[in-house]
Amino acid sequence: MILKANTRGHGQELAKHLMNARDNEHVELHDLRGFVSDDLHGAMRESEAVARGTRCRKHLFSLSLNPPEHEDVPVSAFETAIGRIEAELGLQDQPRAVVFHEKEGRRHAHAVWSRIDGEAMKAIEVPYFKNRLNDISRDLYLEHGWELPSGYKDKRQRDPLAFTLEDWQQAKRTGHDPKRTKALIREAWNGSDNRQAFEAALQDKGFWLARGDKRGFVAVDWRGETYSLSRMSGAKTKELQFRLGDPKELPSTDETKAQIGAKLTPKLKAWAHEEEQRAKKANLAAQFQREQMVQRQRKIRSDLKSQHDERWSSEELRRAERTPTGLRGLWGWITGKNKQLRERNEAEIERARERDAAEKQDMIRKQLAERRTLQRQIKLAREKQQEQLQELNRDVATAMKLGRVPDRPQRQSNSRTRGRDDPRRRDRGNDPSPH
Repeated sequence: MILKANTRGHGQELAKHLMNARDNEHVELHDLRGFVSDDLHGAMRESEAVARGTRCRKHLFSLSLNPPEHEDVPVSAFETAIGRIEAELGLQDQPRAVVFHEKEGRRHAHAVWSRIDGEAMKAIEVPYFKNRLNDISRDLYLEHGWELPSGYKDKRQRDPLAFTLEDWQQAKRTGHDPKRTKALIREAWNGSDNRQAFEAALQDKGFWLARGDKRGFVAVDWRGETYSLSRMSGAKTKELQFRLGDPKELPSTDETKAQIGAKLTPKLKAWAHEEEQRAKKANLAAQFQREQMVQRQRKIRSDLKSQHDERWSSEELRRAERTPTGLRGLWGWITGKNKQLRERNEAEIERARERDAAEKQDMIRKQLAERRTLQRQIKLAREKQQEQLQELNRDVATAMKLGRVPDRPQRQSNSRTRGRDDPRRRDRGNDPSPH
């Protein structure tokens, strides 16, 4: 499992993120330990209240556990890994929450601990936790027989296109795959040997070079989004300065945005927005299938839970009826029959729990397999969408140079969706006026 963790505060924000059923297809609060509340928001409020008695601001330790994409990992494997991690980090018996997420055919878990020792009223330190989690992660891969990621075999082979939380949040705003964005900027960087060549290569891909507020160099797209060149290109600061010179010679981010805005006339902006919306509709059919599948799967899970609850209540009633009361109960206690009956009931309870867990795991396994089949279709639709968005970036850059909407032969030839004599198309292709 890939293990990623951080210390943090703002428990209510974390609870909102972990219980987010909009971005995740299935969300399950699996376990709450050491809290009075039976929901995650209440548990985080308790944790924050305790932390106020200390000086600790980052009173939570948040961990995500991500197994390989296509592996069938039972709940017990997650629980074992979580127990091992908390023992390694000294978080045993600390208040803890465990949440399961399912998204795009993948199942992963989140665990959150309070770091505040309630008796000593101070935070438990977790030094070097990243290195310790990397060691546990590597051991988990080996123990389960999973193929080790190349980055574990050789740090130099780590994915150069991996993105951060900031990149992911930016991707949600723009609709662009952060890996593709990083690949485009790296392609421009690797294909140039000076600032002029790099600027030209960037602009061909829809980006402009600028001086960042905090960073030396940034790239700005036509939407006004900024990208750190050191992070996107993979080059170090000295290497960037050697090739690009003094960043003070470049316009600032705000000045670059203003220059882009001056060239992006209302007509160009309206055209770009329309084309962007057209590209984003490329996977609507697959997304509709996904939504229908998620609703159906949630109904199946809800029905199974109701069945388990009803069966459990019925079985509990039968076990209670076996327990003698009054004089018979006293006699059973004297003869030891009550002890035998209690042991029988406890064994039945354990078997019932295992049975219900197995039924639930089998249902989840089938639903994940169904979701993965659809995910392949969605992936193809997304790739088409990303290609269209990348093409749009290049077209916007070209349009800004020309001062007019560029010709789009591939769209004009499609008479199924729009007639050849459509005045809107004729206007876009032939009218040189940028306004």
